[in-house]
Amino acid sequence: MGSAGGMAGGTGGPRRPNVVFVVLDDVGFAQFGCYGSDIPTPTFDALAAGGLRYANFHVTPMCSPTRASLLTGRNHHAVGLGAVADFATTTPGYTGKLSRRAGTLAEMLRPHGYNSFAVGKWHLMPLREASAAGPFDSWPLQRGFDRWYGFPSGFADQWHPELFEDNHSIPIPSKPGYHLSEDLVDRAIANLRDQQAASPGKPFFLYLALGAAHWPHQAPREYIERHRGRYDRGWDVARDEALARQIAMGIVPPETTVPPRNDDAPAWDDLTPDERRVAARHMEVYAGFLEHADAQVGRLAAWLQKHDMFDDTLVVLLSDNGASNEGDRLGCVNVAKAFMAQIPEPIAVSLDALDRLGDDTTNPHYPTGWAQAGNTPFRLYKRHTHGGGVRAPLVMHWPRRIAARGEIRHQFHHVTDIVPTILEELGIAAPSIVEGVPQMPVHGSSLAYTFDDATGATRRGPQYFEMLGNRALWDGGWKAVARHETGTPFADDVWELYDLVADPTEVNDLAAVHPARLRDMVERWWAEAGRYDVLPMDDRDFSFLRNPRRPGGRLRFTYHPSMARVERPVSPPVADRSHVITATIGVPEGGASGAILAVGSRFGGYVLSMEDGHLAYEYNFGEVRYRAVGAMPVSAGRHLVAWSFARTGPRRGTGTLAVDGAPVATLDLPDTWPYVAGQAGLHCGRDEGSTVSDRYAAPFAFTGTIDRVEVVVADGPDGVVPDLVG
Repeated sequence: MGSAGGMAGGTGGPRRPNVVFVVLDDVGFAQFGCYGSDIPTPTFDALAAGGLRYANFHVTPMCSPTRASLLTGRNHHAVGLGAVADFATTTPGYTGKLSRRAGTLAEMLRPHGYNSFAVGKWHLMPLREASAAGPFDSWPLQRGFDRWYGFPSGFADQWHPELFEDNHSIPIPSKPGYHLSEDLVDRAIANLRDQQAASPGKPFFLYLALGAAHWPHQAPREYIERHRGRYDRGWDVARDEALARQIAMGIVPPETTVPPRNDDAPAWDDLTPDERRVAARHMEVYAGFLEHADAQVGRLAAWLQKHDMFDDTLVVLLSDNGASNEGDRLGCVNVAKAFMAQIPEPIAVSLDALDRLGDDTTNPHYPTGWAQAGNTPFRLYKRHTHGGGVRAPLVMHWPRRIAARGEIRHQFHHVTDIVPTILEELGIAAPSIVEGVPQMPVHGSSLAYTFDDATGATRRGPQYFEMLGNRALWDGGWKAVARHETGTPFADDVWELYDLVADPTEVNDLAAVHPARLRDMVERWWAEAGRYDVLPMDDRDFSFLRNPRRPGGRLRFTYHPSMARVERPVSPPVADRSHVITATIGVPEGGASGAILAVGSRFGGYVLSMEDGHLAYEYNFGEVRYRAVGAMPVSAGRHLVAWSFARTGPRRGTGTLAVDGAPVATLDLPDTWPYVAGQAGLHCGRDEGSTVSDRYAAPFAFTGTIDRVEVVVADGPDGVVPDLVG
């Protein structure tokens, strides 16, 4: 088959296959068709039918850590990603950026003649570094990739994503009918097309990390409507049906039973009729989202086949963690508000948006019951170290090397094992030095023996797990696991013990039956924790977002209309703080319109603007909007306009609009965001993408002139700022 293999470094060495990682996001063990789902995933299923499915494959319980281990072959704490990159601290295991002592697969393959392309989600650097000032040492191009096109954070609006190309931000796409999954695959194909045109046969590594199926669940309407009515039967029936299919496929043993319902997942029969309508519609949207993602991966596979590369390409298809319960009991229309800000969303909001769910006016996440069904047959979810958080689908497809077709492998393996597998198959030793930096050992072990060995014992040693205080240790088919509640003493956590050979779904706790074994495994967990920089553990979660700046940090920000987008994590920390926004503007004859400063999106944020000559401010609190407009038009000429917000209590305050020091409107804000508003960044002189206000269309560019915009923020919730209004 043609050109896919290439020669190592072009020097006549052994043939090198292409390597493609396809990483899905928040997709549970039972959400591929080939793992028991009723969601159509014909591409994923075809890859499984032509290769291998792994039924005992494990990841970390969250996205950044899994990706760190996937790309380096090391345990996630050891490389600095003990939790998601958003929660970065100065503690070695939690820096939020990949250690230079842990080379990526791209860095390992570069000396052997590979080009490497990263497309999609990165989420392997502190988000404060996602700016035009960097530093760039943790960006894809500085970690071995030749090109990057994607987004740096954990999620992206599928209709209006804030994207980067290489080391800079780019405008938000405005193409009619745009969808991020389609765009990412288009870009992946373009990179491969251009590389092969320039150097036919040169091997490549493609890291394709889709936003699907992380929230927000957004998909083309035709994909959603294909599932209309499919989930009216509810998640309890769907869970039982998925288990039956898994047993029939041989994914799980015939005697497997599902554990008791998770404590946050209600029985379907206990829901009201309206609640069932809402819940069923959410699952229709999710199914359409995942089916659409499958179709895009299918386009990539078809391109590889068309160009005679498919057989000589190792495709590794996986999810980064279990299905997510972040949508709470009934799901939500605006996950930024309901989950990130922890502000309850009334069911009336969902009922009003029912026919719009999944379009660009909604920011949805499905209910916990569907996440429970998606993790069938395992307990709990993403974030947890029980099976629902760490058991994930893995498909390996490589016709040139893997002779088995459609078989299942049951040996225990872990995400750290992927890199050593590839290195073994390529005959490459893990480098001891990368870019002059001595390297830590690769922690995983190759699973290449499973390509030809269907029944042999695992060659994998013990593996620890930890996430936000949840802990586990697997060893020889036994698992010790402790669930942790945020904010409670770690010493209060109760350890459980399971024989996973006899009890893969963690139903029968044997802690009281085998206390000595449990004590030994807990002691070994602590030893592993010390070895891999797990300690000190940190169970903080979104508290990081609620206090993004410390007293004494930057409090003054200056912007100009020609500048690039400023990402949300480095925008002014105005949430629950007094602050003042001032702008020096020029108004032409006939008045001006357009955004002066816009932060966020239609799902939350604020905008200072001119509308038909009038100074205006709108605060977007999700489905609630607060608005102030000056009564008189601003005259032609040069003016100083301002918005001043005085905090009067927790998450509330009063704002004043002023022109040249004279107040023109006031606004009471009885309820505000507890963190940097919304999910999107800052624009000066325009409002791109998903606009903060629905009173205008993007880009809403300012038609006058802007010299500069300045934001001054109080040093903490109880601080004050200068009164620039007068």
